[in-house]
Amino acid sequence: MNDGIWLPGVRRLPSPNCDERPPDSTVDLLVIHNISLPPGEFGGPWIEDLFLNRLDPQAHPYFAEIATLHVSAHLLIRRDGSTCQFVPLERRAWHAGVSCFAGRECCNDFSIGIELEGTDELPYTDAQYERLATLTQQIRAYYPAITPERITGHADIAPGRKTDPGPAFDWARYRSLLA
Repeated sequence: MNDGIWLPGVRRLPSPNCDERPPDSTVDLLVIHNISLPPGEFGGPWIEDLFLNRLDPQAHPYFAEIATLHVSAHLLIRRDGSTCQFVPLERRAWHAGVSCFAGRECCNDFSIGIELEGTDELPYTDAQYERLATLTQQIRAYYPAITPERITGHADIAPGRKTDPGPAFDWARYRSLLA
């Protein structure tokens, strides 16, 4: 699992929660998410523990509800901009769930998922925007089919089910950093 596309300067934490993409799938979508564990709290090992299947259900009441989930994203950007990669880019991370983009279902098959440590309502940090823009450019070097129009939020591919990255995410700021 350590083989594959791992971005330089990013801490590697290989998650078991991934698999091969379908044959002949083209990676052409980038999905921006947010996550905080426990909800609304930042720091700590909990996000990593969730993606590595080692979240202690006794550590917080909320964790009992989610400790058995098998989920992952390709990347996590912490509030300070530090970054972890859980899944090599060419493999399918389990981040989108039931989803649809431009009439195509199962977005995990053709997307890269990036989690921002945050919530829908709290502003993201300067460091997160800067790191997200850098990572986006690196990812697009591998997958040029990810055009600006093919960068979206989790809420856009799972409406009614997901709300992230939420109204606090400044899409105009992020897109200006990519220009």
